Amino acid sequence: MSRHRTTFTVNGQTQCVEIEARRTLAETLRENCGLTGTHVGCEHGVCGACTVLVDDAPMRSCLIFGVQVDGAAIRTIEGLAAADGTLNALQQAFQDHHGLQCGFCTPGFLMLATWMLERPQKITEASLREVMSSNLCRCTGYQGILDAVRAAARRLGRWDDAGAISTPA
Repeated sequence: MSRHRTTFTVNGQTQCVEIEARRTLAETLRENCGLTGTHVGCEHGVCGACTVLVDDAPMRSCLIFGVQVDGAAIRTIEGLAAADGTLNALQQAFQDHHGLQCGFCTPGFLMLATWMLERPQKITEASLREVMSSNLCRCTGYQGILDAVRAAARRLGRWDDAGAISTPA
């Protein structure tokens, strides 16, 4: 099988890999870059466990080939914490608000929420629920996940209380 040289940046580090054209980005990150935080769940783009940011947009890394990200900037779960291991505000909120149970879906949810927090629009309850509903949690930990993202958005000044809807206590 022919291999292709692909160069991209992952979490600020340049990676140059030789991969088969059929290798997914998830496989490339895990097997060629040694970044195993990106989880592969359904392999059909449904669950969102493999979500990473490609050029600051959320992508299901099981649906894109590694050769397609040539020249791109990719961020994975490994790139969220500070170099000394200090959790960022979102990661800390996930810990504080029990936003994870088994942890399998957590990397995808964190990357999707990171994208939300970095967009220019403030987050409303409606936008939070709409965006986060695209990922699946097999443990049904949705309330903790929503609470965590809401708390991080408030802490970072990204929450819009004007768009609030009533939520159960």
